[in-house]
Amino acid sequence: MSTLAHRFPTDKDVTRMPQLASRLLQVNLSEELQRLRAESSWQRGTGRSSKTLVKYPDFHVVLVLMKENTRMNKHHVDGRFSIHALQGKIRIRLPEELIEISTGDLIALDYGIPHEVEALEESAFLLTISWPGGTKEERHAWKQSMS
Repeated sequence: MSTLAHRFPTDKDVTRMPQLASRLLQVNLSEELQRLRAESSWQRGTGRSSKTLVKYPDFHVVLVLMKENTRMNKHHVDGRFSIHALQGKIRIRLPEELIEISTGDLIALDYGIPHEVEALEESAFLLTISWPGGTKEERHAWKQSMS
């Protein structure tokens, strides 16, 4: 079993939308939520709209807006992540528990935990994901080494 060396991402690691990986990013969340509400995906009634605000190879921040009674079906993330409720009320189903969070609440979950997200009322939250360093392949190799 090999050990992966930690490396810091470089500009070469971000090829699409390099503005999302600048050295400093500042976002007005109220303005971004207004933009999401104006998106066709929100108007069509798909139930949710999202925008990636920060996109480094090992760290993403996504703003998510969900209509009442909509759901993100069961999935997992190959990294640690947090959900910070900005408005509304959200239910998160985990394998062995059910959590409800409201405006101002934050939860953090460890690597690879299956979960489902449901908006109990119109809700907005920040999803922050952090991966071990390296490429997707290196992260999967790291995951295997931790098993």
